[in-house]
Amino acid sequence: MKHRDKIVDVFCQVTDPVEMDRFLGEILTEAERHDLALRWKLMEMIEDGMSQREVAAALGISLCKITRGSRVLKKRGSVCRNLIKQHSHE
Repeated sequence: MKHRDKIVDVFCQVTDPVEMDRFLGEILTEAERHDLALRWKLMEMIEDGMSQREVAAALGISLCKITRGSRVLKKRGSVCRNLIKQHSHE
């Protein structure tokens, strides 16, 4: 089994939000967790209709950080886009 496949299996086994928070805290640095949360936030903002320039200004980041998230959302069948839509009313 490839490392990537194994970590996907491990992530899928964690169903409790508190346990997932602890798990992420154990395997990611604070900087990595921050970057992950920032990526998610900017993707939510783009999905809500904000321009990349507006997102960059609001979050104080460069446009190049936004490009990947924007590209992901444009893909047909994007898992991230579907998850953002599911959780947008929380």
